[in-house]
Amino acid sequence: MVEKELVIAGQDIRKRVEELGRQISAESLPNLLVVAILKGAFVFAADLVRAISIPLEVDFIRVASYGAKSCSSGEIRLSKDLETSVDGKNVLLVEDIIDTGQTIAWLKEHLRGRGAASIRTCTLIDKQERRGQEVVIDYYGFQLQKGFLVGYGLDYAEQYRHLPDIYHLKDC
Repeated sequence: MVEKELVIAGQDIRKRVEELGRQISAESLPNLLVVAILKGAFVFAADLVRAISIPLEVDFIRVASYGAKSCSSGEIRLSKDLETSVDGKNVLLVEDIIDTGQTIAWLKEHLRGRGAASIRTCTLIDKQERRGQEVVIDYYGFQLQKGFLVGYGLDYAEQYRHLPDIYHLKDC
């Protein structure tokens, strides 16, 4: 088994998600569509939408740039599209981790072209170690500089998503 080191405890994650929910709710955006980016953001998004107190819709999109590797392939591909129209809606993109910035930049451009009224981003982890693309992050849970992170939806080769805390895998 791969050795892991605790980075963020589940209780700290829960507290921060509640704070993010209050912050997002305070903006009172009409026609809010929360778009969770699969697979990694599903745990975070589920907790976040329960912490948001204003009316909203939820949908899911899946893009891939990593596969089973630990580094980006550089190619973004859409593998599951939205079922809801974004036309005229205020979109909140919910991501587990923003690392290089390529995926979130691609998604923002993609949804802007489909008529979204506005696009905001919310990420659990803003990890700047390999940021190659300048992106605006409207809401973030935690800023970290480096490490290969797993847990609370984050995975390594489809493992570790179920963990309630976030860990750094030491051997990756």
